[in-house]
Amino acid sequence: MDFKNAKELLTLCQDHQLPISEIMRQREIIVGETTDESVNSRMARVLEIMKDAAFSPVKTPVKSMGGLIGGEAQKLSRHLASGKGICGNVLEKAITYAMATLETNASMGLIVASPTAGSAGIVPGLLLALQEVYDFSDEDIQKALFNAGAIGYLAMRNATVAGAVGGCQAETGVAAAMAASAATELMGGTPLQCTYAASTVLMNMLGLVCDPVGGLVEYPCQNRNASGVAIALVAAEMSLAGITQLIPLDEMITIMFTVGKKLPAELRETALGGCATAPSACESCHMCG
Repeated sequence: MDFKNAKELLTLCQDHQLPISEIMRQREIIVGETTDESVNSRMARVLEIMKDAAFSPVKTPVKSMGGLIGGEAQKLSRHLASGKGICGNVLEKAITYAMATLETNASMGLIVASPTAGSAGIVPGLLLALQEVYDFSDEDIQKALFNAGAIGYLAMRNATVAGAVGGCQAETGVAAAMAASAATELMGGTPLQCTYAASTVLMNMLGLVCDPVGGLVEYPCQNRNASGVAIALVAAEMSLAGITQLIPLDEMITIMFTVGKKLPAELRETALGGCATAPSACESCHMCG
């Protein structure tokens, strides 16, 4: 039940008439030489951690270790509760939980790297929002997380998810691709539609640089997690509407990797370029020369 690329994954889905989530779940059992119960239990724990990381800062804001973020999720939650939000219920909840998760991470709380710590808010942000709005069960969300895991696995196997290697497109870009695919399956999409959604995300986040202010995974990382859930939601919506992608997921993963390697070192997590060099950013971190 193993696969090396999206083409092989889709073939398995077709041959066995199973969704991506179930193919990935069975792969975990076989390759990990473990049991059905063990794999399910671990994913249940993943969801538990994601919920705590996403919900806690909304109730009790925590200042980050670097002091650059803290309290943003609660502000968003209050804005949504006021009825003045303009993004709609799903997206407003998604950006709130995405930013909250980054707040948890930056304050040394427990998170699930999905696929990295700096992009950890996107997958739970979107899936937890969909769960609340559409009343999905925890079991439904756990299945969606297996789907997300399949996309993350493909990116790690055939490219990178490291900002130091491929820029932020490899971190928040892959995370958003994972979220888009998972959301597509959760909302009734086919395996092919899931890969279309993931490809759409990578296309629209292509070239995004990694430029953490002060070298900290706080800013602009938190903002990009919020943007990532929006792009993931748009991609899933397009795919569910029947919009296809000219460039398949395997090719987009390769393109993302190629573009990432061409980014200068200053724009790959070194804090030597981009937002990290803004005078206001340097001053906030006391890093002005």
